[in-house]
Amino acid sequence: MFDGRDPIYLQIANGIKNDVLSGTLKEDEQVMSTNQYAAFYQINPATAAKGFAQLVDEGVLYKKRGIGMFVSPDARARLRGQRRERFFADVVDPMLAEARMLGVDVAEIVAHLQGGGR
Repeated sequence: MFDGRDPIYLQIANGIKNDVLSGTLKEDEQVMSTNQYAAFYQINPATAAKGFAQLVDEGVLYKKRGIGMFVSPDARARLRGQRRERFFADVVDPMLAEARMLGVDVAEIVAHLQGGGR
């Protein structure tokens, strides 16, 4: 699971975010404890805790003292909004800039997309 160039704690946080976005983890659903996560993936518990702490700081997870960590009620909507903004900034805007340089107008791009990219 952890084979990217990013630190493992970031890969943990991003994996949980993806699970929330995909609906694998639902709002108010309990997630594995950091110790369970560390044991399952055979990583240092401090590394798992750092990833979980980041998610708490970002509002993706919340703690119930003595019970565990849960997915925040608005986590999916918040993550979806963030990813949409990043999608437009990282993918759509550069594509439109390139299209303008090539003389491709937006209508042609839309027609291409609606045709399934053919």
